[in-house]
Amino acid sequence: MLASYAMDVERSRGRRHPEPQHPYRNDYARDRDRVIHSRAFRRLEAKTQVFTMRFSDHFRNRLTHTLEVAQIARTVAGALQINAELTEALALVHDIGHPPFGHAGEKKLDARMREHGDRFDHNLHALRIIELFELRYIDFAGLNLTFEVREGIIKHSRDYSPAEFPALAEYLLDERPPLEAQIIDLVDEIAYNTADLDDSFEARLLDFDQLRAEVPIFDSAYQDVERRHPGGLRKLKFNEALKHILDHVVTDLIENTRRQVEAAGVQTVEDVRRAPQRLAGLSLATAGKNASLKKFLNSRVYSHSAISEERDRSVAALDALFSFFLVHSDRMPRHYAEQAQNEPRHRVVCDYIAGMTDHFLLRQHHELLGSAD
Repeated sequence: MLASYAMDVERSRGRRHPEPQHPYRNDYARDRDRVIHSRAFRRLEAKTQVFTMRFSDHFRNRLTHTLEVAQIARTVAGALQINAELTEALALVHDIGHPPFGHAGEKKLDARMREHGDRFDHNLHALRIIELFELRYIDFAGLNLTFEVREGIIKHSRDYSPAEFPALAEYLLDERPPLEAQIIDLVDEIAYNTADLDDSFEARLLDFDQLRAEVPIFDSAYQDVERRHPGGLRKLKFNEALKHILDHVVTDLIENTRRQVEAAGVQTVEDVRRAPQRLAGLSLATAGKNASLKKFLNSRVYSHSAISEERDRSVAALDALFSFFLVHSDRMPRHYAEQAQNEPRHRVVCDYIAGMTDHFLLRQHHELLGSAD
């Protein structure tokens, strides 16, 4: 049973190109499946989350991270009685616009695009992927996803100004997205905070005493585990503490969102859309605990020389390829080379590079510019 404020698929604004209903899958389930079968989704397997395969085959990549986000998102959706299929579709599609080398790659592409009075935003690029670049159907370009999934792609993590982004006017920029979209960015952060802590522990990049001293939510969870299992292996106690953190933060997200929905008197999706601010969120106390974990990861893990040096080399390769293709657009695949004759070259180069996997970009750099790995 869905809550009254859940997004009912029967009330969807539909697809850009009308299609007959499927006999046993609703439209959001079909959207989920279309995302899973897309090339952009498969490419996530070869895009870095934080640690490259140089560290271990066991660490998360962008695809396994996405699956973890989808799993947590379904749990939250079920507890809040919102639409689990729409939520899952949004979780699975939320990262397909990421370029190689994660947020560092995104920042570099955005910087290069701004040299030409343009920009790169992975949410907006994801919209281009599902609207233009995925070619799987004979009747239309793109995946022809429902309005609510397309809206959630661009609005799940931030608000866009109608004045600054007039091309997005159809996506109701002056309204909040449904709760199914609102929870995605929060679940994404919960997933990567705990996963990145797990992977950095496995990579032996963590100072364990420093972690306990600087992240109270971890220290509290670890003390509790240690009281109950004093003789346990540190790795297993660490795993148990992470599980407690994950459960604590997810539970808080569910309970606090429910409280905020009730306090706002929300009864319908329209009420959610008209609310003065987003209703999904952590309580102040848990948000503070989560912030200390995020601060630790930023200062002690993401900036670690073992990660940053490799990341800097990779981003430099991306930068060099961007410059190369601006001058030598004919060295791109034929489709992109032809596009570059009729469209802004920087945009075509950006689209080409953003779609690359980490490995392919480094290989292109080696083949075209003679780089040493």
